[in-house]
Amino acid sequence: MKRQLTHDDIRAAVYGGAVLGGGGGGFVERGLRTAELALQVGTPELWTADEFRAEDLTATVALVGAPAAPDPQVLPTHLLRALELLRRDLPGELVAIHTNENGAETTINGWFHSAMTGLPVIDLACNGRAHPSSVMGAMGLHLMDDYRSSQGYAGGKPYAYVEGAVSGRLEATSNVVRRASVEAGGWVGVARNPVGIGYAVKNGAPGAIGFAIELGHRFLADGPVGAAQHLGGEIVAKGRVREYRCEQREGLDVGVAVLDDADGTTLHFVNEYMALDLAGDRRASFPDLITTFDEAGQPLASADVAVGEQVSVLVAPAANLLLSTTMYMPEVYAPVESLLGVAFAPEARVLADA
Repeated sequence: MKRQLTHDDIRAAVYGGAVLGGGGGGFVERGLRTAELALQVGTPELWTADEFRAEDLTATVALVGAPAAPDPQVLPTHLLRALELLRRDLPGELVAIHTNENGAETTINGWFHSAMTGLPVIDLACNGRAHPSSVMGAMGLHLMDDYRSSQGYAGGKPYAYVEGAVSGRLEATSNVVRRASVEAGGWVGVARNPVGIGYAVKNGAPGAIGFAIELGHRFLADGPVGAAQHLGGEIVAKGRVREYRCEQREGLDVGVAVLDDADGTTLHFVNEYMALDLAGDRRASFPDLITTFDEAGQPLASADVAVGEQVSVLVAPAANLLLSTTMYMPEVYAPVESLLGVAFAPEARVLADA
């Protein structure tokens, strides 16, 4: 199915994405602005994957960086420049683009590109929820010894602006882009990892954008409780934040938030919430969805949490989400666990069942 994205889609996509961001995936106001601009300058289109041939080439469009960084800037022109830098070096024609993940800003990744270039956005994400590392969003390409990653990136305020194109081993090129985000003040827009659409369907999360839009409509109608019900989850904790720590490490926000409730609810995050402990026991672990809401019931990014703020915590099981195959590959968790100092990767039994 092919359809034009409309103003009715914007709030639902951004708010549904914010819930699925699980503390990461960008910020609501920026997502709304970028999506509105896309509809002002053109007509972005969302196509289901069955509109393409399996061998047609698509690329991931993404944001890379630390949401709490003090001085970031990624403009729509930077997003286009990143795509231009990627397309310049491709051996074949790019026929579509797709987002890396669902989040307040990342669900609408590609809308501005589509409006300006005519490339359709595929109703597909590398992962149907937000995740902290590029390898987690690479749909298993790190396992292909002969795959050569190509990435274009751009971002930063005028005095910190960086752009470039890099190709090589997936982890190496991802590290270059992550470092570029630090030099740019915290964020860069990225276009990366061209693959055949058949590969993306098999290893990514087809239908992820429609999933976010449906969830967004439910959230806008019924708030956090409605979102939890829609996802087969629940609100598991409420309280004021009595402790909050966040630092930028290797281009990511790494920290912890502790509530003043009877359970001493503790949230560990690397951009997204990685683990939730209640009364000292593990209640949920990534890729389970853990999302915070503020006192008004609005999705609250981990970077925006503050001491004294009243929050509620949603948990939805990973089984109810649209997830990439990478979410069940233990090797992609090791660097994030090392940053956090907390083990949370899925157990071997879950990996074997996936």
